[in-house]
Amino acid sequence: MTFEDFLDKHLRPLARLATVLCGDRYLGEDVVQEVLLRAHQLWPRISQTDSPYAYVRTMLVHEHLAWRRKWDRQMPTEEIDVGRRDPDPALRIADLADLRDRLDGLPPQQRTAIVLRYFADLPDSDIAEALGCSPVTVRSYISRALSTMRVTMHAELAARGPSERTH
Repeated sequence: MTFEDFLDKHLRPLARLATVLCGDRYLGEDVVQEVLLRAHQLWPRISQTDSPYAYVRTMLVHEHLAWRRKWDRQMPTEEIDVGRRDPDPALRIADLADLRDRLDGLPPQQRTAIVLRYFADLPDSDIAEALGCSPVTVRSYISRALSTMRVTMHAELAARGPSERTH
């Protein structure tokens, strides 16, 4: 398989995965571009692997984590509007922006494990390979991430008055 054939088949899925991992389309495109530049240089070796897509996907995960470590220290964070209350909690949870905010609040490995599990639909073994850890650690990351998101959601719901919870 040539690099061009690989791009024709896998560029869009890689870009979508990077967008979800990064929480920003443009940053996701930057990460994919960095990964594909390196992959192109290493293509003779990558094309000989059993799954070039899995190899490049792992490169993408590592690049995302490296960028996140680097830019988390430098990027300004958005102010949180504590006074914002939606009339229906289901609308708030279903809102894509809210989900992205909840994912952004997770540590990088937990966020990556959640995205690879529920967005890319990967099994624990593939996620473990991409993150460079064991499948048990992947399950731990996912469990902790879901627990954190659940606790945050319950705390927000508890802070609302009873009249706001019914609708």
